[in-house]
Amino acid sequence: MADAYPHLDSDALAALSPETLAVAAGRPERGHDTPVNPSVVFSSTFVGLGSVGEGARGYARFSNPTWEPFEEAVARLEGTDVPALLFSSGMGAIAGALSLVPVGGVLVAPAHSYSGTLGLAQSKGERGELELRSVDIADTEAVVAALDGADLLWIESPTNPMMEVADVPALVAAAHAVGALVVVDNTFSTPLGQRPLSVGADVVVHSATKYLAGHSDVLLGLAVTADDALRARLLAHRTLHGAIAGPMEAWLGLRGLRTLALRVERSQETAGELARRLEGHPAVRRTRYPGLVSDPGHERAAAQFDGFGSIISIELDDAAAADALVASLALWLPATSLGGVESTIERRRRHTAEPLTVPEGLVRLSVGIENVDDLWADLAQGLDALD
Repeated sequence: MADAYPHLDSDALAALSPETLAVAAGRPERGHDTPVNPSVVFSSTFVGLGSVGEGARGYARFSNPTWEPFEEAVARLEGTDVPALLFSSGMGAIAGALSLVPVGGVLVAPAHSYSGTLGLAQSKGERGELELRSVDIADTEAVVAALDGADLLWIESPTNPMMEVADVPALVAAAHAVGALVVVDNTFSTPLGQRPLSVGADVVVHSATKYLAGHSDVLLGLAVTADDALRARLLAHRTLHGAIAGPMEAWLGLRGLRTLALRVERSQETAGELARRLEGHPAVRRTRYPGLVSDPGHERAAAQFDGFGSIISIELDDAAAADALVASLALWLPATSLGGVESTIERRRRHTAEPLTVPEGLVRLSVGIENVDDLWADLAQGLDALD
């Protein structure tokens, strides 16, 4: 039996498609009787003599070998060989990225985006840590006008839950022209839908709780950058603030990543069909999904995305209608998270932190991998009852 086995080096990995990378990246080196999957390391500390400097494990808040395969795989998916940084939650990664705004600096951010991002940014603004400028991220001219003196531009595209689509390449170029960093929250699109680093974004963040892990069973976040200096700053934030993932969660996240392409392909196809049916239902006042030709963001999304994602937002007459729909469904789960194998639904303004510009009757749907006709039958009976 041969002592050496072929191995995918950095160049070979870079040549693979994202669908293959999700399966192949972050594997142990091959050898006779070596495991196919990385091991879970449960240890709070590591043996060592002498100084604990850069690159040393030392203590489990600094490093854990279970994080690293997941960090490698997601970095590869985002198009860089600089390892990603795994955080204890999406908010941990978001907090790390927002720490890049200097004290007293200017943050330009979407008026509609993940409520946790908005809440943290607003809190920092109220404490005088930064100046927050809220913009319609789909209005490129308005965003560019707001960038004067900015230190960091935050992009979410599509936005949560309004599904607005930004011109990411144009905004990255405009931000860099004034010396601002750019962070893109890529949770909705995943690296299969867009790779913001490839158009110059400085940092990409994910709530890996959602599509990357994909099974609604772990809280995890990731920050990815191709810049070693930025990574060092994000790593220092993670270490000093203790926003570290547990080893079991990290292992589960990587296991979930292996099926990312299959899950996204299925849920995305189903979402497109459901969006078309929802658009035609008389109880639905408006359907937002970038895959619809009628959607304001369609042309931009078609140019920038590899697929239109699995999130749909619909507007009903009012909060009562939205609540009645959600309460009537047996298959769709009334839950706040998204990106899992199961389909979830919720009226977003039930959260008091949601911006007042989000309509009271807006319902966000996260489409899972169930049969499309089963999902539609459940939705249709609820919508029909509203007429």
